[in-house]
Amino acid sequence: MSLSPLLLLGLALLGGVGAATRYLVDDLISRRWHHGFPLATLVINVTGSFLIGLLAATLATGSPEVFAVLATGFCGGYTTFSTATVEAVRLAREGDWRRAALAAAGTLVLCTAAATLGYLLGGTLR
Repeated sequence: MSLSPLLLLGLALLGGVGAATRYLVDDLISRRWHHGFPLATLVINVTGSFLIGLLAATLATGSPEVFAVLATGFCGGYTTFSTATVEAVRLAREGDWRRAALAAAGTLVLCTAAATLGYLLGGTLR
C-alpha cells in the first residue's frame, strides 16, 4: 500500500471527523457525569477499540486502504489514549490513587477486551 494523495486526504478527513465525534461524545457524557472519574474518555477509548477490532477482522486483509482510512483516520482521531494517561496522572497528583489506578488499568483491560470482542465479532461477519 503506497501513500497516495487520495489516501492521505482520506486519512486527514476521517481523522477530523473522528476528532469531532470524540468531542461530541465527550461533551454528551461530561454534561451528565460529574463524579471525578474520566468516564467519557474511557467510553470513547473502549468504543474506538471495539471498532478497530471489528475493522481489523473485516477489512485489514481485503482492503488495506479502506482499513487505513477508517482505523487510522477515524479511530485514530476518535480515540484518545494520551488524554486517558493525563487524566490518570491528574487523579494521582490529586491523591486519588484508587481512581487513578482504576482509570489506567480499566482503560488497558477494557480496551483490550473491546478490541478482542470486535475482532471476534468481525471474524463471524466475514
